[in-house]
Amino acid sequence: MEVLDDILRAKREELVQREAALPRPRLESRCRALPAARDFEAALRPTPPRRVGLIAELKKASPSRGVLAPAFDPLALARAYATQGASALSVLTDARFFQGRIELLGEVRATVDLPLLRKDFILTEYQLWESRAFGADAVLLIVAALAPPLLRDLLQAAKGIGLGTLVEVHDRPELDLALSMGAPVIGINNRNLRTFETTIETSLRLLPLVPPGPVRVSESGFFTRHDVERVVAAGADAVLVGEALVTAADVDAKVRELSLLAGG
Repeated sequence: MEVLDDILRAKREELVQREAALPRPRLESRCRALPAARDFEAALRPTPPRRVGLIAELKKASPSRGVLAPAFDPLALARAYATQGASALSVLTDARFFQGRIELLGEVRATVDLPLLRKDFILTEYQLWESRAFGADAVLLIVAALAPPLLRDLLQAAKGIGLGTLVEVHDRPELDLALSMGAPVIGINNRNLRTFETTIETSLRLLPLVPPGPVRVSESGFFTRHDVERVVAAGADAVLVGEALVTAADVDAKVRELSLLAGG
């Protein structure tokens, strides 16, 4: 997983600087003053007439595609996502590879009232406190990036801090591990971390293996209503969409389309 390895190496170096600049005790102090996090898991469970939850992503760039939206306006996008029926928002905070920033969490929180997922490469408990302090309601935990004992520790720590989690898997062994740890929200990433290519066949293969209980999220590779219909038929409760939304000529219409909402 060459790309992932490069990202994780850079993230560990970055964390040394971040922890020195803003020590954990200061983050914990900030968190004590915050209201309870919004319920990310509940927001994703579709209730009639809604057929699927939508995690709409604020994504300026990616390692494989470069800048997706040169005129990227995250707050305008966040308002459009919320107004048109998104269930939650995903905020990219990695600076080096995705041109995100952690401060965007607070700016989006001041703009919309939906649950916010911090999309980054979480490797330490420090980042959990950081996520909560800057406005996240949930964090992404990537099984491929974490040894099993660390994944378990971070799941437990996030729960103690009051953060939701999206545990991301890419294959059957990772899925089995996530299930064995009782992950409440499981994301099946359709992106191959070696090639960064996407295919929803990954979700179609793994979704039927998830037993009742966890929220099942299919991530990446969605551009049409038909794409979403296919994974919903296979058992997805929600989808996570980034590129198709930030590059859409009509963002409002694309949100409705990929939410399977009337008029979409």
